[in-house]
Amino acid sequence: MNSGANDRTSYIVQGEYRVSRDPAEVLSTVLGSCVAVCMWDPSARVGGMNHFLLPAAPGQGDAKMLRYGAHAMEVLINELLKLGARRSALQAKLFGGANVTDALGPIGQANATFALGYLSDEDIPCIAKSLGGTQARRIIFRPATGHVRQLIVDGAIPEQKTVTAPARKPAGKDDVILF
Repeated sequence: MNSGANDRTSYIVQGEYRVSRDPAEVLSTVLGSCVAVCMWDPSARVGGMNHFLLPAAPGQGDAKMLRYGAHAMEVLINELLKLGARRSALQAKLFGGANVTDALGPIGQANATFALGYLSDEDIPCIAKSLGGTQARRIIFRPATGHVRQLIVDGAIPEQKTVTAPARKPAGKDDVILF
C-alpha cells in the first residue's frame, strides 16, 4: 500500500464511520475490543470503515447508535450504496475484537462473533480478518482499493489471523501486516 504526497488521513473513532471513493483518502483507527469493518466494492472503487463498541444497543432510541454493530453495519452499507457500490459486489475485512483486559469480560469475542455473523447473514464475503488475541491494532485502510495495513500496537500477534496475501516473514512487535 503505497502512500502518496497528496494522501489525506481521516481518523475513525468509536461510534463513527466514513465512506469514500477518493484514491488519496486513507482511513485509520485504533482498536482493542472494538471491531472495525473495512468494506468496499472493487469495481465501483468505493469503500468505507466503521468502528463499533458493542454488538447491539441495550434499548431503542440511543443517541449514539453508531457505537453498536447492528446499526453501524446498516449505516456503512447504505452509505456505500449511495456512493455507487453494488450490494452484490461488497467485500469486507474485519479487525479487532481483542480481549485486552479481563475487566471487560469477553466483549471482544462478542464483537467479533457479531461481525462475522452479520456478514454471513447478509451474504457479504469476509475475505480477510484479524480478530481476537489480547493486543490492540492500528488499522490503515485505503477505501478506493480495499488495501489494508495492520500494525500490532504492542506485544504478540493476535491468536486468529487470516491473510489474503502470502506472508513474507513472521510478524513481530510493531510489524506491518498487509491484507
